[in-house]
Amino acid sequence: MSVRVGIPRALLYYYYFPLWKEFLEQLGAEVIVSDLTTKRILTRGVEHCVDEACLPIKLAFGHVQNLVDKGVDIIFLPRMVSVAQREYICPKFLGFPDMVRQNINNLPVVIDTTINLRKKQGNVKDFAQQVAAYFDKGFIKARLAFGQAMNKQKQYQDLLEQGLFPEEAMAILRGQERKFNKTNNDLTIAVIGHPYNIYDPFISMNLLNRLNKMGARVLTADHLTEEMIDQGVKKLPKKLFWTLSRRVTGGALHFHDNGKVDGIIHVAAFACGPDSMTGELIERFIRREGRMPLLNINLDEHTGEAGIITRVEAFLDMVRWRRAIV
Repeated sequence: MSVRVGIPRALLYYYYFPLWKEFLEQLGAEVIVSDLTTKRILTRGVEHCVDEACLPIKLAFGHVQNLVDKGVDIIFLPRMVSVAQREYICPKFLGFPDMVRQNINNLPVVIDTTINLRKKQGNVKDFAQQVAAYFDKGFIKARLAFGQAMNKQKQYQDLLEQGLFPEEAMAILRGQERKFNKTNNDLTIAVIGHPYNIYDPFISMNLLNRLNKMGARVLTADHLTEEMIDQGVKKLPKKLFWTLSRRVTGGALHFHDNGKVDGIIHVAAFACGPDSMTGELIERFIRREGRMPLLNINLDEHTGEAGIITRVEAFLDMVRWRRAIV
């Protein structure tokens, strides 16, 4: 019988799930994903997490508890220190496996092997070998499995850059046919924010689908190439060392500069330190130019759906009015 490995549908799930899934399956594991976010999952996360944590961390606690309830044998929580040279992932992500161990009872085995590419790329080989050891696989099998996983991740990124959203891209990787939705959108709106905020339909109040139904085609930073992101952040006086914040800021400034969107919606999580800084940077650059409508939305576990819908509707009305008179 295969070992059942659980992956929470939270945090870096929308970045790296195809990679993790392929890697673990090549090692002989059965991958189990936590359920779609619900009010119950969020509530349980809030109950187990410290009050000072941001919304994505609280939600991730709920997804880990959901995996515990499913009876998985192992929970996969790699300790993400850095995924690029001279850059870091959020420190709360670094400590997440330790927080989980301290606050959730009856945990199965937790794989929290470290990924740290800040100084050298060779850490990936060590990571693959250490994870493979949990499944009694050797060095060669680890390298082959991770190589195949990287190919799958490349396919996933290519699909995102073609304009698909993560769940659509994952469905195609599972063998489903690509669906082409015929819409009569009169606006193009860039939604800027971390994937775990904007793609989770529950905590984002189904923002992306709502925008589409309101007549707006949606673009995100994940539809951009790395070169486009880099071009966007060149406007900043110094390099951002938070990887995720760099992508958000570079994406916003790229969409602003190329003029191919009618407006930008920036989605941030309340109590997120990096978001408070990058949000301010984005707003200053865009408002200084004065030629691109911007809406800031902050999310936490108390955010009301009606308030978000009203603000988005008003924003789109303003964008249409502005476009008509310019």
